[in-house]
Amino acid sequence: MRYHNITKDDMRNGDGLRVVLWVAGCNHCCKECHNPVTWDPNGGLLFDEAARQEIFEQLDKDYISGITFSGGDPLHPANRADVRALMAEIKERYPDKTIWLYTGDSWENIMHYPLMKYVDVLVDGEFHIEERDVKLMWKGSKNQRVIDVVKSRNQPDSTIPVLHCGDYEKEV
Repeated sequence: MRYHNITKDDMRNGDGLRVVLWVAGCNHCCKECHNPVTWDPNGGLLFDEAARQEIFEQLDKDYISGITFSGGDPLHPANRADVRALMAEIKERYPDKTIWLYTGDSWENIMHYPLMKYVDVLVDGEFHIEERDVKLMWKGSKNQRVIDVVKSRNQPDSTIPVLHCGDYEKEV
């Protein structure tokens, strides 16, 4: 896996203060993407032990709510296995920290991926410039959803619990 950046004390990519891993590789190539430099799966830096330790140093801090995987796309084929392994280790070491995942894929297409068992919140869907809204929390366009994955896995029907501004209890 390759990455472009590790952001610390981030407040824009999930609930609370977070560490964000910006991975390399995306096949969606959304028009007017805010991060096209991350599309190339061979771009950026090799995710090595030093990068891994940098993430764990951040997650060791009590005030950090969790980690967000973004990019690029963490579900790009070049990333999936390494992202899954990192998520598994994070959940084992920090069971009370949340894992957020941004992807251009839809929940319906990825809900059965093995790594989804580690994800607490998913922001799904490609960015659509014609639906862009700068007032939205945690997403860039109206078509994208902020999904409570834990509740979604336990739903008996097709209702998808969508989060609103940190309200983990409200279902839509």
